[in-house]
Amino acid sequence: MAAHEIEISRLNLLSPLHYVPENDSDPFCYREGDGEKLFCFELDEAQAQAFEPDKTKFPGNPVFSGKAAGGATDQPHTEFPPGNYLFAQKRDIVSRKGIIDMAVEIQQEGLWQRLLIGKKLYLRYLFEDGRSVTQLFRPYTEP
Repeated sequence: MAAHEIEISRLNLLSPLHYVPENDSDPFCYREGDGEKLFCFELDEAQAQAFEPDKTKFPGNPVFSGKAAGGATDQPHTEFPPGNYLFAQKRDIVSRKGIIDMAVEIQQEGLWQRLLIGKKLYLRYLFEDGRSVTQLFRPYTEP
């Protein structure tokens, strides 16, 4: 994936999204028909703020993984919290290398905009408009 091949937007998520934990899911082996899934990773502090980070340290340490809970929030679940995110998506299933390239590009854009970027990286898969979609989110705050 070449630099600047993705569009990076700011997204204000107003309500949490709910996911039922699925600890045995591989974040890089998503298949159509798996349903909506979310994976959360936490980056090393130094890598999370580097303009030229070490790609071998991405996507970071796994924090949780889950499948969309739908309306079933009465069972144990994890929230994808509301807030401000840098957001990018591809209308396809993206390879591990492609996801890492997207994550680095999002980070570089956020740093270029002088945003305070959080250490968490969210990877979300879903099926929308007849095709699979890969999305990445990084929380940020304004300085």
